[in-house]
Amino acid sequence: MELLTSFLGSTWSIFLIVLFFGGSIFVHELGHFLAARRRGVKVERFSIGFGPKIFAWRGKDGVEYRLSWLPLGGYVALPQLADMAAIEGEASAEAQALPPVSYGTRMIVFAAGAFFNVLFAFALATILWFIGQPSAEDISTTRIGYVAPTLQLEDGTTVPSPASEAGLQVGDVVRALDGKAVSDWPELLQTLITSAGITEDGRRRTVFTVERAGQLIDLTVHPRLSGDDKVRRVGIVAAYTPIVAAVPAGSLAARIGLAEGDELRRLDGQPLHHLLALGEALQKPAAFTLTVQRQDQTLDIVVPADRPAGLDALGAAFRQKVGLVHQNPFEQIAGHITMTTRVLWSLVHPHSDINVSKLSGPVGIGKIFWDASEAGIRYVIWIAILVNVNLAIFNLLPIPVLDGGHMLFATIGKLRGRALSINFVAAAQSIFIVLLFGMILYVSFFDVRRIVRDVRSGAEAKEQVEQQKKNAEPAK
Repeated sequence: MELLTSFLGSTWSIFLIVLFFGGSIFVHELGHFLAARRRGVKVERFSIGFGPKIFAWRGKDGVEYRLSWLPLGGYVALPQLADMAAIEGEASAEAQALPPVSYGTRMIVFAAGAFFNVLFAFALATILWFIGQPSAEDISTTRIGYVAPTLQLEDGTTVPSPASEAGLQVGDVVRALDGKAVSDWPELLQTLITSAGITEDGRRRTVFTVERAGQLIDLTVHPRLSGDDKVRRVGIVAAYTPIVAAVPAGSLAARIGLAEGDELRRLDGQPLHHLLALGEALQKPAAFTLTVQRQDQTLDIVVPADRPAGLDALGAAFRQKVGLVHQNPFEQIAGHITMTTRVLWSLVHPHSDINVSKLSGPVGIGKIFWDASEAGIRYVIWIAILVNVNLAIFNLLPIPVLDGGHMLFATIGKLRGRALSINFVAAAQSIFIVLLFGMILYVSFFDVRRIVRDVRSGAEAKEQVEQQKKNAEPAK
């Protein structure tokens, strides 16, 4: 039964990846196809994927429709608009003899792919607006729930955390980073990671604008590179109210009087915004008082000093509040555009710590869809919206091979009064084809590394949980 469940789950995940990831590519190429047909441009081929064909058929409209072996995108062969023989193959003699098309038609057809991606993203965002997007308490907030005393750097050494050194405090609400407003925790982290502030002596610098006791305070923080991905971190986590999800019989949690549904509000009279603070208190050989909210009652529960150390010693499981957010599609799209443009800007900023290895290629995007499918269809839709916005913006970059590159060449030809040399365009396309596929392979290498690392971490975490369960079993 477990094997059947696993098989069905995998089949469902693969189906969602094909539907939404493959569908995003299909929608992009469909935009080019429909715009070309509308403007009377010859369409030679409509392909999902590159390289040799898996299968193909020729429609009554004379277009060859095919599915190709390399699932790294797709293309619509438009010989009147661009010479893409290196990717799409040689055009037919009939197509080569066709007259060139106008500048306006070129711009419309080249921009149509990105336009259709935005339309698709907007349609998905509208669905998410109606059904709601799941949002945990620590996602929808910018309140600091815990300030780590130390931070482990990329080389494994431990230093005082930048947050503690700068004076950030539990309960602070972060309103902006370097003057850029942040509205939730993912936006806060993404803004921090893509920031590029630096001091005269070479230290990384980010100004946190926090609200504390009703006043706005600017604090200068010096982030450090940390974690497996070596990105800017300061040593803070988001706030949430820990809720008891389960209390096993015979556990310390049961003996001190914790019950399922209890909300942990205070620890020795101080607001409790994260389980890490509770774990820190449990490491110390001293008694303390937990204040919990149980329905309409407020109770004080004493945790004795005579107990094992560590959060696992409680034996209880915890959760947090999760609700549905109904954000309108315009705000959703705007948020994804902001996120994407910040990443692109950080890639070219000389003081940024973001480089191409931090990006996700087809392998990484597939893994993201896979993880989202296990969390639920709402998460898959959210990822699909982000992917379509990314596809739209990326394809409009003025880089040869991409739609933006074709638009750039067409515009240069329009301004100079004659088209660019065919040999020059072909050479530029060939060079950037090699660079593009090289980048995809490079990014995919790091995608695979991250997947292997996550699998190992998951296996180690599972082993630790199993060992903790064994240790918690009463002696017989």
